[in-house]
Amino acid sequence: MLTLSNISRSFGDRQALTDVSFTIDDGRMTGFVGGNGAGKTTTMRIILGVLAADSGTITRNANPLSSNDRRSFGYMPEERGLYPKMKIEEQLTYLARLHGFSKPAAGKNARALLEELGLGERLNDTVESLSLGNQQRAQIAAALVHQPEVLILDEPFSGLDPMAVDVVLQVLKDRAATGVPVLFSSHQLDVVERLCDDLVIISGGTVRAAGPRDQLREEHSTNRYELDHTGDAGWLREQPGVTVVEFDGGYALFDVDSDATAQAVLHRAMESNTVRSFTPKRPTLAQIFREVVAA
Repeated sequence: MLTLSNISRSFGDRQALTDVSFTIDDGRMTGFVGGNGAGKTTTMRIILGVLAADSGTITRNANPLSSNDRRSFGYMPEERGLYPKMKIEEQLTYLARLHGFSKPAAGKNARALLEELGLGERLNDTVESLSLGNQQRAQIAAALVHQPEVLILDEPFSGLDPMAVDVVLQVLKDRAATGVPVLFSSHQLDVVERLCDDLVIISGGTVRAAGPRDQLREEHSTNRYELDHTGDAGWLREQPGVTVVEFDGGYALFDVDSDATAQAVLHRAMESNTVRSFTPKRPTLAQIFREVVAA
């Protein structure tokens, strides 16, 4: 478990981070979202020791984070940093050896990882010969090749097509399943929603919301329901305690003032029609993001 407590950082007169606190739990995927300039990259660089915090602490399993701990981290920066004229397998092997792997073990790790990421046929290609999407996969491989104990990934899905996103998603899930804590940032909120177990929303250098994804969806949900039945749902407009948001024949999206009102709606619908579905509507990550940032 990696814990950030009251991290602050300024650059001259600009306050970049203010009392940033959150936890990245072992075996869980933590999505880190915020607009441009919100403080995501600065936070990640402080975790990695590239930048120093003005105040606050970072601990790993309740112990102060050391430079030795950070050597076991895997990091993927938003900017691509691989050698463009070097062959992919050769480059990954070199990076693994820098972390203490023997040449045979480093080569084995590199080949297995490239196969896993769908680059098995490109082992001997140079980075600059790859498409931008495949360069991104190679950059992810570079963060994973030394079998890190913690993963910090800045925009890992940038430039990937939907099929490549699915491949990378599975690779990251597999690492989390072994107990590795994973922190990743992304502007693709639909991908974050699919992947993350926990969520941190940052804006203006301040954490606006943090916690398990489903808990945040519950906390920010309204008493909104979706009804789909075989009849005409127009009667909902006259139902006490109901505000209709969307209506189309037998389908309606509506807010209620209480759980009792929701049950009354369901009871009336079942009295005269076949109910195909009646479900509470939870907010999407994009809706939660807009709500907490605007607050």
